[in-house]
Amino acid sequence: MYDRHDRHSTTPACRLASLFDRQRAAFAAHPYPGIAERRHHLLALKRQLLRYQDVLATAMSRDFGSRSPAESKMLDILGTTLEINHALSRLRRWMKPCRRSTELLFLTNSLRVHYQPKGVVGVITPWNFPLYLSLGPLAMALAAGNRVMIKMPEATPHTNAVLQEMLAAAFDESQVAMVGEELLDPNEFTSLPLDHIVFTGSPAVGRTVMRTAAANLTPVTLELGGKSPAVVMRDYPLADAAARITHGKATNCGQICVSPDYALVPRERVEAFVGAARDAFVSMFGSRTAGNDDYTSVASERQHARILSLLEDARARGARITVCGDDDGDRGRQMPMHIVTGVRPDMRLMSEEIFGPILPVVAYDHLDEAIDHINAGPRPLALYCFSHDPQARQRLLQRTHSGGVTINDWGWHVMNHDAPFGGIGNSGMGTYRGVEGFRELSHARTVFKRHRFFPTQLFHPPYGTRVQRLLMRAFLGKADTTLD
Repeated sequence: MYDRHDRHSTTPACRLASLFDRQRAAFAAHPYPGIAERRHHLLALKRQLLRYQDVLATAMSRDFGSRSPAESKMLDILGTTLEINHALSRLRRWMKPCRRSTELLFLTNSLRVHYQPKGVVGVITPWNFPLYLSLGPLAMALAAGNRVMIKMPEATPHTNAVLQEMLAAAFDESQVAMVGEELLDPNEFTSLPLDHIVFTGSPAVGRTVMRTAAANLTPVTLELGGKSPAVVMRDYPLADAAARITHGKATNCGQICVSPDYALVPRERVEAFVGAARDAFVSMFGSRTAGNDDYTSVASERQHARILSLLEDARARGARITVCGDDDGDRGRQMPMHIVTGVRPDMRLMSEEIFGPILPVVAYDHLDEAIDHINAGPRPLALYCFSHDPQARQRLLQRTHSGGVTINDWGWHVMNHDAPFGGIGNSGMGTYRGVEGFRELSHARTVFKRHRFFPTQLFHPPYGTRVQRLLMRAFLGKADTTLD
């Protein structure tokens, strides 16, 4: 738990506590930065990100074993840049107090909502997108006027080192501070009495974060995962659907929280879909992925072993596995996509989030069957619908829940920063994108101002005056005396 003693010790836990004390004190001294200061912080972050883009892409590739520089720039660096640009262009509007309507009882008075910085925001980052999922929340927290502490994952030491250097050149640690793999117990971070925590990771760890944060009643934003389905309907061109789902599954080697986890395909089209998906993968990455600079590795030996165990479990239970490309057994962690058919509910890959280059294909006969399959599991972070039929799309969207939706493609709703991104149920809660994200990392403070001559004293005791009786009768009507 959080311990305030021995602040000058050099242990990671004591350094963490000291950083928190500095940020809390700095916020107390300057609790409401203006728009100029917030813009300055956002522009400094953007400037550093663009300066360090090549160094960061190289560092991420070293951490993964091999990570596509194009993907690192497109998803981590471009995605973060777009988020910063969006905040810069709308910050004045977001900060402006929002006028609200008073009740008729209080007509002529003033009612507004002011968005006030919360204080010190903690950001806990996963290893799969170490920049986008640290700097994106950082940008929104800075836009909201907060101080920020970032906990980076232990699995990305090279990225952490570059990011530490990059941030230190732009921010004092009283404004933005970062800790990484030196903090062995993540609970030390979540045990701090932070004013808000943004966590991205698995549902299992998300529950732990919530439990630890609850000791300080710290509010949390959780971006978790889940088994995001891609539903291919009969009216949609099969080859196009297969190519787009394949791109989603192969990008970052499937290590994305919104990657299509599995595909629901009409039964009579399953074999054609498998062939089209295999051809699409080879067209994008060639028949051998090893040594391909466009293809990212599974991030660690532990992750690789987990993915192989999912395949072995499926094979042992009768699944058919199609390897996309040459299956010569010498692929290392640059593992090509594996398409799995003949899946059963008792297979691990149908109950666990895959987070890797495995694409189960589930056959269905009627759309209701596909909808029932989705609703039988926890609510996913994303849903992908491939159809040109507006009625069928509406039916699917109205009868299912998910954090977000992309129609006729995968994942691109996440890259549009004017809309919220977040989960529902097991896939998360809250958001840190768009105006909803700004408000999530702000305190919505209601301010009521009484008009100088407005007679609120009419509501004072003694009760039962003629004016009070008239008001109650006007708003509440006459009670049903037969209920006595």
